[in-house]
Amino acid sequence: MDPGEEPSLTDTTDRAFTGGAYGIGNENWFSGATSLFRRRYARDPAGADVAVMGIPFDQAVTNRPGCRFGPRAIRAASSQLAWPGGPWRWSGDPFAALDVVDTGDLTFDIGDLAAFPATLEARAAEIIATGAKLFCLGGDHFTTYPVLKAHAARHGPLGIVQFDSHSDTWRDNGTRIDHGTMFFQGVEEGVIDPARSVHVGIRSANDETHGVTIIDADAVADHPPSAIAARIREIAGEGPSYLTFDIDVLDPAFAPGTGTPVCGGMSTNTAERILVALAGVPFVGMDIVEVAPAYDVSEVTALAAATMAINMMGLFAVMKGVPDFGTRATGTL
Repeated sequence: MDPGEEPSLTDTTDRAFTGGAYGIGNENWFSGATSLFRRRYARDPAGADVAVMGIPFDQAVTNRPGCRFGPRAIRAASSQLAWPGGPWRWSGDPFAALDVVDTGDLTFDIGDLAAFPATLEARAAEIIATGAKLFCLGGDHFTTYPVLKAHAARHGPLGIVQFDSHSDTWRDNGTRIDHGTMFFQGVEEGVIDPARSVHVGIRSANDETHGVTIIDADAVADHPPSAIAARIREIAGEGPSYLTFDIDVLDPAFAPGTGTPVCGGMSTNTAERILVALAGVPFVGMDIVEVAPAYDVSEVTALAAATMAINMMGLFAVMKGVPDFGTRATGTL
C-alpha cells in the first residue's frame, strides 16, 4: 500500500499479517495478533524505517521480577491506540509515510545468563545494519546496555536521554549483569558520552553522577514540561543520542506494574508533554522498559507504556520528515 492511500476494511483485517507498509488501519482493537500498533510482522526489517524488537528478559532485576512479560503486555495495549486519525498530541498519522515493522522477540537461552548480553548485542547490530532505527520493548533496564553498545559501534559514543526514577549508575566490577549498574559501565567503557547525557525524573540517592546531568523529580514538578524539554535538548546537542524510558519514572499511581516502584514521580501527562517537545533531537534508537504486568491494575501501566511508545513513533516520524506531520496545538481554552 502506498503512502496516503486509504485502506478498506477488508484490506486492514489483521494488519499484522495482511497490512501494507503505511497508515493506521481500521480494525477491531480487541482482536488479532498483538504486533506493536498493528504494524506488520517481519523478521527481516530491511527497507523499513523503524524495527521493533521485544526483549523478554528480567534476570537482572533487583526487586520484583516479571518484566519478561512486558513486551507482550505493551503490544496488547498498543492495539487500542492504532486508530485512524493518529495520536492526539500529533497533527496526523505517524505511520502515513513511516514504515514500522515488528520483528518479534529476541530468542536467547534462558539457562545461559552469561551469553545473554552478546546475544542481544549481535541481534541489535544485525537490525541496525539494515538501516532501520531500532525500537526495543523490555524487559528490564539492563537490556538497554547491549543495545547501546551496538549503536555505539556504528555511531561512536552516544548521548543518553534517560527517563527513570533511578540513575542506574551505581558502581560495580564491570562484569555483573544488573539493571542498576550498566550505565556506570557505559560511561567507563566510552559507550556513553556523559557530557551529552541526562537523567530525568530521578528520585533515588546516588552521590556519583559520573558527569551526567540530573534533572530530578522535584525539578520536573517545579518547571513546565517545555522548560524541561528545552534543557534536555540543550544537553543532548546535535550529536547522536539514545532515548530510554523506564516506566518507573512515572509515579506508581500512573504505573503500578513495575519491579521497583518509587513514589513521587511524574504523571503520564507530564511525561508525554516532555517527550513530544523533544521532536527533532537526532535519536538513533529508543526503548521502553520495566513493565511488569503481574503487578499492574487494569492494564494502566501497559497502556501508559504504549502511550509513550506512540509518542516515540511521532519522534521517529519527525526525524524522517513525514509530510504534514508535527505536534498539535494543545492546551487551548
